[in-house]
Amino acid sequence: MTTTLLLQLSDTHIREPGRQAYGRINTAPYLAEAVASINRLPQAPDAAVITGDLTDFGRPAEYEHLRELLAPLRMPVYLLPGNHDSREQMRASFPQHTYLGTEGFIQFSVAVGGLQLIALDTVVSGASEGRLCPQRLQWLETELARHTARPVVIAMHHPPFRTLIGHMDDIGLLEGADELEAIVSRHPQVERVICGHLHRSIQVRFGGTIAATVPSPAHQVRLDLAPDAASAWMLEPPGFGLHALPAGGRLVSHTAASGSYAGPFPFHDGGQLID
Repeated sequence: MTTTLLLQLSDTHIREPGRQAYGRINTAPYLAEAVASINRLPQAPDAAVITGDLTDFGRPAEYEHLRELLAPLRMPVYLLPGNHDSREQMRASFPQHTYLGTEGFIQFSVAVGGLQLIALDTVVSGASEGRLCPQRLQWLETELARHTARPVVIAMHHPPFRTLIGHMDDIGLLEGADELEAIVSRHPQVERVICGHLHRSIQVRFGGTIAATVPSPAHQVRLDLAPDAASAWMLEPPGFGLHALPAGGRLVSHTAASGSYAGPFPFHDGGQLID
């Protein structure tokens, strides 16, 4: 039985070599460690998608550094913009990624093994919050109508749900979430809505399926559910997502920690539980 594996990275926030994000964290070694962890997986992913905030300021040197860090990945990599990115510079820095298009929103639909990956652009230029306008939503509706017989994963940067982390919800998807949920509910082939932006693993029921975020390979947003919680990040364990679709089955999503750890060790020795 063939299983399709879609790797998800998000919120890499790469700066120019030697520069630190927020003046405190060099995100590049964390991404390099995540890439090494991905390449050590027992089963190689069919493709990877990065759900936004690829860089910190959308500068040419940042995207050049990102390209170098991603080069060891042994699979196709698909890029989405986040609120820290520049659509124009993404296209200029990754000209071989023709799915990015030449102008306007970065939205695309590609086959990855047995599933269809559909990417939505939630970015509002110059703003931290996200929006889905009627034009973007109509494109999604049309694309879903073209793929009724294939399992679909929708990828986007801003999650279309409240996370209860107040300062992040203030810059979440402020327009189009209800309309998106209505579209998803009409299309049962949508197996998952995968998002970034939150630097945490969060899941919620959405439109008859599951919408979820994944950790950053570097820093995480602090888990504080107070409505007036301060905007803050933590050096909690970094990670990434792995979405597995067995032939004829349902999508199973895993969250993995990046890094090197002891093991694996057997639970049994010669069929006997080790004492």
